[in-house]
Amino acid sequence: MPISFNLNGKKVSVDAAGSRMLAYVLRGDLGLTGTKVGCGAGICGACTVLVDGEAARSCSTPLEAVAGREVTTIEGLERSGALHAVQEAFLAHTAFQCGFCTPGMILNACALLRKNPRPTREQIAQAMEGNLCRCGTHGRILDAVQDAAKGGAR
Repeated sequence: MPISFNLNGKKVSVDAAGSRMLAYVLRGDLGLTGTKVGCGAGICGACTVLVDGEAARSCSTPLEAVAGREVTTIEGLERSGALHAVQEAFLAHTAFQCGFCTPGMILNACALLRKNPRPTREQIAQAMEGNLCRCGTHGRILDAVQDAAKGGAR
């Protein structure tokens, strides 16, 4: 039986096993390859998406868990061709190197700023701790999130 949910503002139905992990449905069935799969165990954060505005590890979220809910991927952040404030801040601070972790980092930061629009640097570091970057751009990532917060990220 198809499972329906809202994806980046549009209703979608997927005919797949409910136990299949969301990351693989997004990438394989729906062609949204912005969501990365790193560890495949919900540890590295590369697969982070938003489910009803909350950060969720899509590699460990079964498809059935998002039935009827709103899922936002990196592809769904821009509005009318304009990048999200967090995306703009990542560009401004060159808060990436290889870019593999960047979609998960950005979506995790968006979830943080929705809950806490004016976090301290320490709060940002704590919130981003579960998202790993092998390239070592953590300092620039913290700068970018802090800058996005100053600019009133959505």
